[in-house]
Amino acid sequence: MKKNTIKLLLAEDEPALGQIVKESLESRDFEVFLCENGEEAWRIYQKVQPEILVLDVMMPKKDGFTLAQEIRQENATIPIIFLTAKSQVKDVVEGFQHGGNDYLKKPFSMEELIVRIHALLDRIHVKQDETQIPIGKYIFNHTQQQLIWEATPMQLTHRESELLFYLSKKRNAILDRTFILKKLWGDDDFFNARSMDVFITKLRKKLKNDPEIQIVNVRGFGYKLIC
Repeated sequence: MKKNTIKLLLAEDEPALGQIVKESLESRDFEVFLCENGEEAWRIYQKVQPEILVLDVMMPKKDGFTLAQEIRQENATIPIIFLTAKSQVKDVVEGFQHGGNDYLKKPFSMEELIVRIHALLDRIHVKQDETQIPIGKYIFNHTQQQLIWEATPMQLTHRESELLFYLSKKRNAILDRTFILKKLWGDDDFFNARSMDVFITKLRKKLKNDPEIQIVNVRGFGYKLIC
């Protein structure tokens, strides 16, 4: 698999359609995780941390709207596209109310789906690349690796900066421990986990001027930046 592939979770209970969409996306440098029901999709989402979700609405075990709602409780920014045979205005409105970013009616063309996927990814990447990120009363400059308090900058190390960046992307939601260890340390073994705990302590000290900010250890799952 190429390094620049985009992880995409596809939940579709029609096996033939799901396979066609999967193969079409894989031919365009997506790494596709295909699921046939909402419960399976939830498990795979937790495991692989995809970058975008394409969810059928009418699925067995757990429908797409319910799945999207649960995912939104953990991740407020991941792009979600709903696929559905329903097209009435109330259905579209319900989709957006449950956390969807886009809504595509079946049958659809693969080209239209791909255009919509890239449009959502481009939008989220622009937001992620913003230089000045507010964290409580602080300003975090990811590019310059600085945490600014009342116009006074504190220099961060590269790893402190990257860790804070990922915490800020998932603020008020859990940053998965295994995901961030593999992302920044390359492995989730015991020694790297202890090293990450040290970096979390350093960040807490640097954020202590604002009492509204907390980095909470959610035992067994990861960390949560609350602000």
